[in-house]
Amino acid sequence: HETITKENGVRLVAFGRYAGIVGAYNGIRTYGLKFDRYELPKAETLADQQALIDELNKITLPALKIVLTGMGRVSNGAKEILDAMGITEVSVSEYLNNTYNEPVYVQLDVLDYNKRKDGKIIDMYDFFKNPSEYLSDFMRFAKVSDLYIACHFYDDAAPYLFTKDDAKHPDFKIKVVADISCDIDGPVASTLRASTIDNPNYGYDPQTEREADFKDQNAIAVMAVDNLPCELPKDASDGFGENFSKYVIPAFFNGDKDGILDRALTTRNGQLTSGFKYLQDYVDGNE
Repeated sequence: HETITKENGVRLVAFGRYAGIVGAYNGIRTYGLKFDRYELPKAETLADQQALIDELNKITLPALKIVLTGMGRVSNGAKEILDAMGITEVSVSEYLNNTYNEPVYVQLDVLDYNKRKDGKIIDMYDFFKNPSEYLSDFMRFAKVSDLYIACHFYDDAAPYLFTKDDAKHPDFKIKVVADISCDIDGPVASTLRASTIDNPNYGYDPQTEREADFKDQNAIAVMAVDNLPCELPKDASDGFGENFSKYVIPAFFNGDKDGILDRALTTRNGQLTSGFKYLQDYVDGNE
């Protein structure tokens, strides 16, 4: 289904929204467990998104600062949860400079947490085209945040959001990371491995750079489940089916006027189609 896209490459059917919904819930659940403030049931035991929201609205959060990276389906799914809890969204400037007596969150785009090495300010398309020309500027958020919900897309040429050395810095304040993106040993230093639905949490000790008990005072609590939509199967299946019915099924009956099926076709007459020529070396046995 990942090859079923719009002309600009954006997927038409995907589970990302539900990963964001469950990931945000799990992140808030992890915070409560780490600091023994409250206990939430596992998402997999609840019927649907509304049931998750109902449980979240039974708890009272302290004056947390929550940083959310990404502007796509995953991040917007996480945002749905934060908004449903009535958590106030603030601007980057407000988040960095103000103190609050209530929980708040900020949603960051790529240029909020990356900056060009030469100091120029261009646009996000320059970042996507030239990620190696950028440095991470995430540390300014790490110094004032309690909970980090990672929903960004990461390119191998892009800078890490925070490194192992960053996590050692005395000003590094984040104590809970819900890494929905779940890139192992990569842009989020605390993500040593994927976790599971059965055991969603582990700790990362910045000083030893090793796994620890997530409740340990010095540990960053990590939630890095990599199949989050499975915890919300009914909603995820309904959402996938709705988009498939809306965008894909009509293409079988309208002559594929928008090219949806053609773009998704991997082979034709025994040959790779133009969009999949990058696989030719595998077909030829060279890789």
